[in-house]
Amino acid sequence: MKTCIGIAGKDFVIVAGDTRMSQGYSILSQEYSRTTKLTDKTVITSSGMVADIDTLHKDMLTKVKIYERLHKRQPDTESLAQLLGHTLYGRRFMPYYAFNLLCGITRSGEGCVYGYDAIGSYDTVSYGCQGSGQYMGAPLLDNQFVGHNHIVRKLAQNLPESVDAAKDVINSIAERDIYTGGQVEIVVIDKNGVTYKREAIRRD
Repeated sequence: MKTCIGIAGKDFVIVAGDTRMSQGYSILSQEYSRTTKLTDKTVITSSGMVADIDTLHKDMLTKVKIYERLHKRQPDTESLAQLLGHTLYGRRFMPYYAFNLLCGITRSGEGCVYGYDAIGSYDTVSYGCQGSGQYMGAPLLDNQFVGHNHIVRKLAQNLPESVDAAKDVINSIAERDIYTGGQVEIVVIDKNGVTYKREAIRRD
């Protein structure tokens, strides 16, 4: 399944995911990227089966290109959120084994994260976590961005601190989850576009 998270800020979004591809106890790759840039303001990140993730991402990229040809502009994040929901629902009788977060900048310039189930039901969230590390990552995100059992902090208003928090969450999950590892890929979406960066996860 692997792990990916998304964190929405005031005018930015951070996506973090590990790069390990594995089957059972076998590591097939340490370089797999589970995040795909759809437009200059939107990315999709997924956990699940690699074949279904790749197929879904290619399908979304194709639909974005068709939209651009027809309308001479890129689709906005809200439209892509609805499109992804329809795409997943269209496969509800044989769903993609892919659990997705669509992250981007809205028409009003704010960061947003949309979380999905396997058949396209989705909701807007301040932060989301998908994959094998979901049940370890969600409490950490709650702690950092809601303040459960912690002095309330609003890190999501600060880009550098939010990036550090995202890296800490992935590294913490990797300590316990054998399917999360390799490197942590950090994707930042803001007014400057989409930027990618990778850092090593602790290896024992």
